[in-house]
Amino acid sequence: MKHVPSCVPEPTVVIMARALFLLGLVLALVFTSSVEEYVGLSANQCAVPAKDRVDCGYPQVTSEQCNNRGCCFDSSIPEVPWCFKPLQETECTF
Repeated sequence: MKHVPSCVPEPTVVIMARALFLLGLVLALVFTSSVEEYVGLSANQCAVPAKDRVDCGYPQVTSEQCNNRGCCFDSSIPEVPWCFKPLQETECTF
């Protein structure tokens, strides 16, 4: 009698497929998150020219730690503070 392949995948295949899917999802989230993170701040507040940045962190500060201090984080420009004080929003009154 011939062995007919089953259409139902084996449990190991299902587990591997799920693991690969989750790995892909995690990697996608990591790579789509921008190096510029402004939690609780507007992008305008963090649009500080590199030469005008005032350091707000410490060596090896993470974006989360920086944001928890109320500061902006942008690691895209070397040799300048990556964790820096935001610009103050000004309200226009007429």
